[in-house]
Amino acid sequence: MKRIIAFLERLAKTNGVVLTLLAIASAMVVGAFIIVLSDIEALKRGDILSSLGTVPSAYWSVVTGSFGSLRAISNTINSSTPLILCGVSVAIAFKAGLFNIGATGQMLAGGMTSLLVGFSMSGPGILQVPLAVFAGAVGGAAYAGIAGVLKARTGAHEVITTIMLNSIAAFLVLWLLKTDLFQRPDRTDPISKLVDPAGHLPRLFGFLDGRADLVAHVGFLVALGSVAFYWWFLSKSSVGFEFRAFGLNADAARYAGMHTKRLTVLAMVVAGSFAGMAGAAEVLGTYGYASQNFAGNIGFDAIAIALLGRSSPLGTLFAAILFGALQAGGRQMQSTTDVPIDLIVVLRALIVMFIAAPLLVKAIWRVKVSATSDGQTFRGWGS
Repeated sequence: MKRIIAFLERLAKTNGVVLTLLAIASAMVVGAFIIVLSDIEALKRGDILSSLGTVPSAYWSVVTGSFGSLRAISNTINSSTPLILCGVSVAIAFKAGLFNIGATGQMLAGGMTSLLVGFSMSGPGILQVPLAVFAGAVGGAAYAGIAGVLKARTGAHEVITTIMLNSIAAFLVLWLLKTDLFQRPDRTDPISKLVDPAGHLPRLFGFLDGRADLVAHVGFLVALGSVAFYWWFLSKSSVGFEFRAFGLNADAARYAGMHTKRLTVLAMVVAGSFAGMAGAAEVLGTYGYASQNFAGNIGFDAIAIALLGRSSPLGTLFAAILFGALQAGGRQMQSTTDVPIDLIVVLRALIVMFIAAPLLVKAIWRVKVSATSDGQTFRGWGS
């Protein structure tokens, strides 16, 4: 045991990722207790061993349900794609010291603008698909820019404005889906016209004929490209350096001659463009149409993903894939072990809780190292 603790201490001194891994491990341990306590029948019988036996089966079914077959991998990729894009959206705002709660609204705005291109054109696909994805990025950027301008011009805090903009976007989408421009003919419910077949994002495994269950699409490649761009932007571009400097110390950035108001607006615009592409991926790739709730809770899950990934490019990517795998594997877990899929939501919440409390994680695992500051920082409400 002492050797394991010493190894963890050495690893933590050289790699801050260990705290994230320990947070995930801590969440799984607590999740195991929840699985045992939720088996009421076994507890009544006093058969604790039976409940304990369910734990490895439940966790293993999550693994097989997310990576155990080509179909499972496809489902994981499909679930991870919007999470990656929205995770990058929140992370890049974090780097600029801003808290982007509005990824859901930006997803809705981007999804609707990409949808307009998706059903208004009829090919060729080589032109329509990139144009529709670009339209989604523009829609999300423009919608996020509203919060950026309000922050820069009036000082309105982005948390408040983006939350309000989420609600506005939801009702705006509901109204648009009932207009003649968007509503599907011969339908009275709020559902859009179908995207033209040429405007669909191609299937990632389309070369395997007859496998309609492989739902992953090339939006995943767009998401990977966004992560690569995020890395280049932060580490190689002068604007990315200004983002990081502005996020760490706004007063120092202002003293150095940086245009902080311009950076505020630009940070929200760039963040919104990634969330808008997430909406485009859902509309053009997953559904092929838009409904009132096509964004779901992805925008809020992205906050946890950015926190878990410490706002780094690779960290955000792996955190999004982890959340996507949990989502894809949760259905398999429920069908094979009768453990409710709600456990996945609990595990996500526990992971975020332990990430937010690194001192608690270090106390549990007896890792005595100083906390690193490689994550995100936030400015106060009056900034």
